[in-house]
Amino acid sequence: MRIAPLPPLQCLVAFESAVRHASFTKAAAELHLTQSAVSRQIQQLEEFLGRSLFVREHRALRLTIAGEGYAKRVQWLLANCSEATLDVMKRYGDQELTIACSSGVAVLWLTPRLGAFRAAYPNVKIRMIVRDGLASMSPAEFDVGLYYIRQHAEPHYTARRIFDEEVYPVCSPAYLAGRVLEPADLAQETLLIQEDGQRQWMSWPEWFRINGVQMPAAPQAVMVNHYPQLVQMAILGQGVVLGWRHMIDRCLEEGLLVRATHASASHGGGYYVVSPNDRSQNQAARVFTRWLFEQAEAQTGRAAA
Repeated sequence: MRIAPLPPLQCLVAFESAVRHASFTKAAAELHLTQSAVSRQIQQLEEFLGRSLFVREHRALRLTIAGEGYAKRVQWLLANCSEATLDVMKRYGDQELTIACSSGVAVLWLTPRLGAFRAAYPNVKIRMIVRDGLASMSPAEFDVGLYYIRQHAEPHYTARRIFDEEVYPVCSPAYLAGRVLEPADLAQETLLIQEDGQRQWMSWPEWFRINGVQMPAAPQAVMVNHYPQLVQMAILGQGVVLGWRHMIDRCLEEGLLVRATHASASHGGGYYVVSPNDRSQNQAARVFTRWLFEQAEAQTGRAAA
């Protein structure tokens, strides 16, 4: 029998976080989303239920009577769902490996190299989870993750830096016809922008600010909520996208993209190999972790040559 009605899970997660923090802004920070994204998810949930869950006051947020009753049951259900998930997600052997990473890492960096790992270690059984925020992952869900972290990982993870952050705009070779622009001139081009990206990732306004440029209030822009699609649009000559060094390197090496300016920016973050602290790594996780650092060393060596 089909269980219905059921609202979207992400709306329930956003609602539960907003209830705990009594704030959409704090919930957005916890979930690594924008405040507007959390607000839309709550509104979607309210429309699904046909009633308001919050009373929105000036600098205050409180639950309605319906919201109070619903919050208690949602929190209980999500907690029980989490416990049930942890029970099911057991480790079945030394050759089982679950990898977690963002969509950009998966498409641009890891997937092109994964065939080499499988050829070297054919007995390892691989499962990959692609989610853009480490905060949306449970430590029980994966063995090894590869994520961008701006400051530090949560205490329940061990994180080892594999690449430093450097962000620079890229476009197709034909888009600027060989020109290399100054940041101020770049602000007049079509900017490919990730909508509702993770808050810790650098945005176009931040990139321009670091380079001493005020981004136009209404730039020529295309907004997409999926980073690999933005990269594909840049390859097709439809605008300029922010590229993260090391992740975007292969596209530059193959001539699909070129730097649109010599300027770059960094928050001081980087890409990290992440592993949960609640258990020791099995053989497959240890081998894969070592392989990741070997791949990074080889890539860095080629760039320095």
